[in-house]
Amino acid sequence: MDQSPRNSECVINVINPNTTESMTALIAQAARASASPRTRIVGRTSSFGPASIEGHYDEALATIGLLKAVAAGDAEGASAHVIACFGDPGLLAAREITTAPVLGIAEAAMRAASFVATHFSVVTTLSRTRVIAEHLLRNYGLEHICRRVRAVDVAVLDLDKPESNVRGLLLGECRDALTHDGIGAIVLGCAGMADLAEELSIELGIPVIDGVAAAVRFAEALVGLGLKTSKYGDLAFPIPKARTPI
Repeated sequence: MDQSPRNSECVINVINPNTTESMTALIAQAARASASPRTRIVGRTSSFGPASIEGHYDEALATIGLLKAVAAGDAEGASAHVIACFGDPGLLAAREITTAPVLGIAEAAMRAASFVATHFSVVTTLSRTRVIAEHLLRNYGLEHICRRVRAVDVAVLDLDKPESNVRGLLLGECRDALTHDGIGAIVLGCAGMADLAEELSIELGIPVIDGVAAAVRFAEALVGLGLKTSKYGDLAFPIPKARTPI
């Protein structure tokens, strides 16, 4: 039987790097909805870190739990890993410790937007996190394609609360972006918004991109191509040395 990557099962370890189980369930559901029939999604919640990631400090705390989740996925034979937080926390560190492809949902969504539109805007949660998205855009070489990073000022843990009116706020901000930013696509700046992308896209008539779905599909493509994370140069395995365990 042909056991090439194209014909074997693809197992994607989708990691929620915060500790909120309900968000993991939402993220895993979105990942499964976008995955191919031969792909198995394993949703994993970080065992260490903050309940939500809404700043530089939260990202730093989340990295250890994220790396543990990558190692756990590798131990179970994961074909690829997806970091389901829009700040892409710990992305390069995660790539150091595994040969499997590791994708961050921000990079995946931004690159997907660049494939389908000349310019895009990002709509994220809190205003204080806008700078994180702006830093990523520069790091990924996409700053000139993104017109603006916008925020609806709803906390991550409030996204699923009806009284927050997240859909209405998102729709309004997306309409403003479409009217004023000169864009052809919108990137949703939080994994907790994954379930809203399709209906917003229909409502607005432009691509509205969820990074969870984009990362899963890109991961499938990399696995299908038989590509691994390079172990040459800065992404080589960490240098062996004494390290204090967490």
